[in-house]
This record gives sequence, structure tokens and C-alpha cells, in this order.
Amino acid sequence: KKIIFYIYMHKLNILIYGSDSFKSTLNELKPHLKFNITTNIQKLSDITFENFDGLIIKENIDDKFQKVLANTKNFKIFASSEDVKTKSFDYILKLPTTVKDLNNLVESGAARKEFSKNSSIKIKSYLLDKNEKKLLKDKNFIILTEKEIQLLELFLIKKKPIAKNEILSLVWRYASDADTHTVETHIYRLRKKINKEFSDVNFIQNNKLGYFL
Repeated sequence: KKIIFYIYMHKLNILIYGSDSFKSTLNELKPHLKFNITTNIQKLSDITFENFDGLIIKENIDDKFQKVLANTKNFKIFASSEDVKTKSFDYILKLPTTVKDLNNLVESGAARKEFSKNSSIKIKSYLLDKNEKKLLKDKNFIILTEKEIQLLELFLIKKKPIAKNEILSLVWRYASDADTHTVETHIYRLRKKINKEFSDVNFIQNNKLGYFL
């Protein structure tokens, strides 16, 4: 309930920084975006981070500002037409994209940022302890990897079936060494761990639309 309130009662404010053509394109899409955008920042040094929920940047930035970004509380999206890796950003927006995918990425980023403030999260009849990286039920528990925690958070945030491609983009951020088989393998291993410890074969379900809890 807290996450739903955050996303839908507060319209997100997103800073757009990049080329004039990139900012112009997003300005044209304004009527279709589920968030507010600011495109008039000319220099990265002019950004007042607390004024924004998140940032979308399509610009190569220097090491000094990458360190600044890494310490901000905003969720950060790097837009690129190439396969890139960067530790300063939470997500990679692979260009070209669609309005639907852009809206989904921004909403998921905001929800996960809010979600991450909680170290103990109830999932069905289980408790996810993010500090200890454990999924617990009664006195039993399993140890989770960081990717497994991210998968569970995503399933809980979305509350509907999620396609493999969307999981790949949100959890693996289009890493060059990841594909939909990576998603299938991780979910298979997580299901196996849960079933072995808790005898629960229905914790993670799937249908033709994707995976869900």
C-alpha cells in the first residue's frame, strides 16, 4: 500500500539531461508520460537533486560527476543506443524505446527505490530480510543472492505477470552477457531452493504473460 501511494498519489518529477534532440523528443511525448519532466537544466553542476525523484541522462559524464551521482538518493537511468555498463546508474534505458517501456521503467525505478527503504518485507506467508539476504518462514530460511532479492522485489512491486524481456531489462539492465535464458535459469534455481526448504512449488508462478507471485 505504501508503494502504491507513493507512485500514484505523487506524480514523479524526473530530470532529463542530454542532447537538445533527446530533450525535444521527450517534451513531445509529455502528454503520454505518467511523470513530470524537467528539461531546462543546462549544466550538471546546476542540478539540485532533492527537487527530483529520478534522473534520465543521455550524455557521457566525467568520473567526477559519476561519483556525485553514485551518492545521490534519486534513482538514475542512463539512456543509450549501445550496450553499456555503469555502476553510477540504477537502470539502462536501451534506445530506441517505447513510451510504455519508458513509463514502466520510471515507475519501477521509483517503486524499487521506495521499496528498498524497508529491510524486512512480507511476501505471502514469508519474510524477506534484505539485510541478512534471507527468505524466512517460521524457523526455516534460505540464503538469497542479490539477483534473487531483486527478482522477488520486482514480482512484489509489479503485482502482475512480467515478461522475460522486461525482467531482463529491469534486473540485468541489458547486460551484454545476459539474455532471457539467464532469467529462466535464475528463476529455476530460486524455485528449486524454495521448494527444497519449504516444499512450496507455487511460490513463483508463470503463464503465457510471464512470471508472478
